[in-house]
Amino acid sequence: MPDADGATTEIEEVRAWAAGLEALHARIAPRFARAEPRRRVLAYLRGLLGAVTRKNGWQLAEHAGEATPDGMQRLLSTADWDPELVRDDLRGYVVEHLGDPGAVLVVDETGFLKKGTTSVGVQRQYSGTAGKVDNCQLGVFLAYASSKGRAFIDRELYLPRVWIQDPARCRAARVPEQVGFRTKPQLARVMLERALDAGVPGAWVTADEVYGGDPALRRFLEDRGLCYVLAVKGSEPLGTATPGSATAAQVAASVPPEQWVACSAGHGAKGRRLYDWTRIQLAAPAAAGTRWLLVRRSRRDQELAFYACYGPAETSLLGLVRVAGTRWAVEEGFQQAKTEVGLDHYEVRRWPGWYRHITLALLAHAFLVVTRTQATLGNRAKGDAAA
Repeated sequence: MPDADGATTEIEEVRAWAAGLEALHARIAPRFARAEPRRRVLAYLRGLLGAVTRKNGWQLAEHAGEATPDGMQRLLSTADWDPELVRDDLRGYVVEHLGDPGAVLVVDETGFLKKGTTSVGVQRQYSGTAGKVDNCQLGVFLAYASSKGRAFIDRELYLPRVWIQDPARCRAARVPEQVGFRTKPQLARVMLERALDAGVPGAWVTADEVYGGDPALRRFLEDRGLCYVLAVKGSEPLGTATPGSATAAQVAASVPPEQWVACSAGHGAKGRRLYDWTRIQLAAPAAAGTRWLLVRRSRRDQELAFYACYGPAETSLLGLVRVAGTRWAVEEGFQQAKTEVGLDHYEVRRWPGWYRHITLALLAHAFLVVTRTQATLGNRAKGDAAA
């Protein structure tokens, strides 16, 4: 049995957890005009954070002591509240606790496997979640990564062109009439603009080839003064320091052996992610800053990966590698959000329900991140005091 000090510590931790969730609920409570959804959203968050096996309407209702899922379903479908405003609260909460001027904004997508054809945005498309083409929805997400922790601050549902071309299908899924087709990089830009306009502190953006291969997104980031390390394909055309252009693979082919440096892109599940790296300066942009091609080489099979980069001239190779390695953090975030707070457990099929559940799940995930960060800092402080 735990000793008295241990039991007291556990009680204090439970009380702190409950107080933190109450404070988070108080933050979003003004977004709910009526008392019923205001109370129910707290129960919904408790269910997402609780030991509920499948975090759908029925099980969340049971966890809240409700006889039917009607109330939970109403919260996600017809209750009067705006998930965009709660998204703003989520972003403010993350910045308040994890904010850092040197933070990295990470763009990535994840798939939500679905059956049938009625779930909004569903179609057969490639899903990294499944590792193949499957029937799924795709969400594009913006994560915030700093030395204090990593959490999501925004989300957009990717609506394939075939959906936009079918107004009746969109009406049935309650897609707003003003929503048009936007590519994944365009959705990323929407979220990045929101973050920048809201004053989110950060210095860098990183993303995979889907986003790095979009020149318009790269230009937008440069124009807004954001540095980036964006993965690109080997076939991506890049302006070189000498007149003309070449593909990323062609630029990398000219690197002499002595210019490769072994360094870690951070720690993964199997330890340090050690690769060989090099960079080549590219044509100068119109904005203040320097462009590079960053190249990663596997030490096992010599496979190359490429990154288009932009940043201050004094940025070191290790600095670019650090940003590139940050992208893996979002994959961990997706895994945590899906397994711990039911990001993908929803059974809603329409546009409003998707945004409402996803926003509340991201809020619950951010609460876990912040709570764990505070606990770690508290334990460190106790250790320093005892030393």
